[in-house]
Amino acid sequence: MSLFAPPLSLYVHMPWCVKKCPYCDFNSHGLRSEPPPYAAYIDHLLADLDADLADFGPALSARPVLSIFFGGGTPSLFAPELIDRFLDGVRNRLPLADDAEVTLETNPGTVEHGRFDGYLAAGVNRLSFGIQSFDDDKLKRLGRIHSASEAEAAVKSAQDAGYTNINLDLMYALPRQSLDGALHDVERAVALQPTHISHYQLTLEPNTAFAANPPPLPDDDHAWAMQERCEERLAAAGYGQYEISAYARPDRRCVHNLNYWRFGDYLGIGAGAHGKVTDTALGAIHRRWKTRHPRAYLEASSGPGRIGGDNLVTADELPFEYMLNALRLVDGVPMSDFSERTGLPIERIASGLASARQRGWLTDEVQQLRTTTLGQRFLNDVISSFLD
Repeated sequence: MSLFAPPLSLYVHMPWCVKKCPYCDFNSHGLRSEPPPYAAYIDHLLADLDADLADFGPALSARPVLSIFFGGGTPSLFAPELIDRFLDGVRNRLPLADDAEVTLETNPGTVEHGRFDGYLAAGVNRLSFGIQSFDDDKLKRLGRIHSASEAEAAVKSAQDAGYTNINLDLMYALPRQSLDGALHDVERAVALQPTHISHYQLTLEPNTAFAANPPPLPDDDHAWAMQERCEERLAAAGYGQYEISAYARPDRRCVHNLNYWRFGDYLGIGAGAHGKVTDTALGAIHRRWKTRHPRAYLEASSGPGRIGGDNLVTADELPFEYMLNALRLVDGVPMSDFSERTGLPIERIASGLASARQRGWLTDEVQQLRTTTLGQRFLNDVISSFLD
């Protein structure tokens, strides 16, 4: 089977935040007495990108970048001037699609973001706000340092600055949260008229403060009821669900995340960033991740020490890795995409398909790979059907 080069994105990890939240398992580091070396970090990001381009050059040749995503941490701790300098550096190194989506994650606290018009002028055309809740009590329980009123003010400030593409992150199944409380959060979010809402369940992740000292969370049945009712309210407000946790206005789906879920390629630069590159000449899919701790990453400069790990995805691993992403999409993906993105014949997943369909987790469509409503609820079990 032939392996085709999928679309290409760029992920940029900015590892610092004002304060580490107790539920967060991301590679983020709270601020200390010494301010982070923001300007030096931009230099290291560009050096990291240069080194990756040298390593993967032939596999990336003439492939335009369709999206850039600044994740963290809190990327908006970096001043607009630094984001501008980085994006100029990217444009000098890689071809960007004319309509490239450039997303910056930000938090509502006034100490956590620069001027929104500055980010817009730098080329950031999409903002993603880490709101989580519009209930001040719930925000305190989550360790957030902003209030509901500050969240609303920040979103309106971004809109006033000219932003027309904004995502709001919301959590549900929060400590001692009721169904009415979850719906109230959705109502407050919808009232701000963002183009996209990410609505996901709070879960206890290993190696977090919440995992060590669990708060009282709603049980699975109550959490499922919250998801269903909030989904109905979002649909009524014009936000179509296209992924397990993602809802968007028409034509406002997140380009960057869609590329992940469709098993596209992405370069990952910055402390702890992960990347995936398809090399059609070698018929191989390469994964690379960077050293996690910011200090070690900075000390490594552009040398091999910046790399935390490298591996080629084996043929036995590919079905599971592909399904881990594609099955999150509510509309599914064309069945032919499996072979194009993995280089494997469809026969490699025939037994997994049959098993999942027998359990009612996948539709019986021949041309489309899609989960049923039941399959969405038990998605981890569906994906496990494709473990070697």
